[in-house]
Amino acid sequence: MKQFFLTMLGVFAGLVAFFVVLPVLALIFFAAIAAGSSKPTTPSHSVLELDLRQGLSDQTSTNPFAMLGGGYSVTKVVDVLAQAENDSSVKALLIRAPQGGMTPAHADELRQAILRFKKSGKPVIAHAQGFAPSGAVVSTYMLASAADELWMQNTSSFQATGLASDALFLGRAGQKYGVKADFEQRYEYKNAVNEYTQSDFTAPHREAMLAWMNSIHSAALSAIAADRKLAPEVAKQIIEAGPYNAQQALDLKLIDRIGQVEEAEKYIKDKAGKDAKIVPFGDYSSGKGFRTSMGTGAKSAIAIIGGEGAIMTGRGGAGSPFSTSSDIYSDDLARAIYQAIDDKDVKAIVFRVSSPGGSPDASEQILDALRAAKKAGKPVVVSMGAYAASGGYWVSSEADWIVAQPTTLTGSIGVFGGKIVFADALARFGVDMRGLSVGGDFADAFSPTEGFDQGQRAAFAASMDLIYEQFVERVARGRKLPVERVREIAKGRVWTGAQAKELGLVDQLGGMNEAILKARQLANIPSAEGVRFKHYPTPQTPWEALAMAFGASGEAATTMIRIGQLMGDPAAEAVMQRVHTEQLRSRGASVLAEQPSF
Repeated sequence: MKQFFLTMLGVFAGLVAFFVVLPVLALIFFAAIAAGSSKPTTPSHSVLELDLRQGLSDQTSTNPFAMLGGGYSVTKVVDVLAQAENDSSVKALLIRAPQGGMTPAHADELRQAILRFKKSGKPVIAHAQGFAPSGAVVSTYMLASAADELWMQNTSSFQATGLASDALFLGRAGQKYGVKADFEQRYEYKNAVNEYTQSDFTAPHREAMLAWMNSIHSAALSAIAADRKLAPEVAKQIIEAGPYNAQQALDLKLIDRIGQVEEAEKYIKDKAGKDAKIVPFGDYSSGKGFRTSMGTGAKSAIAIIGGEGAIMTGRGGAGSPFSTSSDIYSDDLARAIYQAIDDKDVKAIVFRVSSPGGSPDASEQILDALRAAKKAGKPVVVSMGAYAASGGYWVSSEADWIVAQPTTLTGSIGVFGGKIVFADALARFGVDMRGLSVGGDFADAFSPTEGFDQGQRAAFAASMDLIYEQFVERVARGRKLPVERVREIAKGRVWTGAQAKELGLVDQLGGMNEAILKARQLANIPSAEGVRFKHYPTPQTPWEALAMAFGASGEAATTMIRIGQLMGDPAAEAVMQRVHTEQLRSRGASVLAEQPSF
């Protein structure tokens, strides 16, 4: 009977794939063929329109369907703008600025790319429908200020007066309703658990938060003052005295013109030349892709390897193929690094990291692969994105060189772990939670029925201490700092890139551009010689993404891949082998948040 139901389930999945998924894929497939046979041509007088209001990821997904989610990645925008600098058909750039806050490090990197674009002599106009007091809106204004002219709509208001952050604390609610948060943290600045255990900011929590917020605010004000040609103290005084309406912002020289976006478009088209056309940035970038080289006569290559999101053990690919979310899977990333090691043309590795942390075991697997790259004589340069904290710093710690934005959140050298005990809370509703265990005392250590006993806490605390000391030791070795000095600046504290540079946790301020230049230098590639770029992990084919998403045992996955074979996809056979391998793997239990984590 079980086999009957399994067979019926497979048949049903196949029917769904055939009648629902396949038609959609066919449309995408033939649209891709049509696009490939007639790549979009850029008008001879083009104005690129970069709309940043849809949000940004740090890196472009390797999932071929992720583009359906909309939005751009910072690394793609930076790369395409570098190509547009030298494209004679591109005459100008129009930026649609978001109203709310941007991730500060993303704003930094885009600002730097805009300033490089301006050096080509091509005008840049930014248009905003106001700046609302949401998140790091001062960073949004900083980005827009990099333009030659900043326009704002007449009805809009200027409210980029500072930086604010809110935290939700559940400590009193837990006490009131019988929910016990039983955690260990290393050490007092490792504040991830505070929302469960406290009712307000602790002194270290408040100290660290205000320190990095002030650092981000100061960096933004400094950049704004330079771009708006204001004295730093004047820029600070004017901005913090807001908010303002559009006319007031114009009078105070915070913006350059008042007008609708249609007026701004006409204005910049006139600047671009006769018969100039507005070209959406997405259309232009789809015809360009990532750069494959820099300069001419390229012999050597630099590997560009990226990782964005939480760091996890295992391999990715599960879930919807159309998902835009991302995580770093240690098997996938380590494999990409070893592929770069095995490539004889690759002389150095630029590792782009944007991660708040995750599993210590996964982080160590990735770091060990980077050690192997260094041992093979291939220098490793880390480029930090929005954040590279906790596990994100663990994987970066032994690089030959670390580049971060002034506002990148990094460090957080620490560890935490624990559990939430629900038994008393549920008992108030007549729900009794009980547990059984066999074996040693630690077998039920993470049961939600009761807190750690004395022996369990001692054992768990010892494991936390070990992870913390391993973290400190790696940072000391990689950054060439005394262990005691690392302990002073560790304790789980988050630093900005600017602060981290002063502390020796970061070598240089900048983005991908600076990381690539440093990798060239460390690899001894002559400045007169061009260099090729090889990107890892290799982007998935549509068939690979679907196969992984349907699951290893799905009949539909096999059907999709066989369709791929019939359509001549060269990757289909390799995917069939992968599916077969996955069928032999047992599905392990999910790793719970109670385990040690960054």
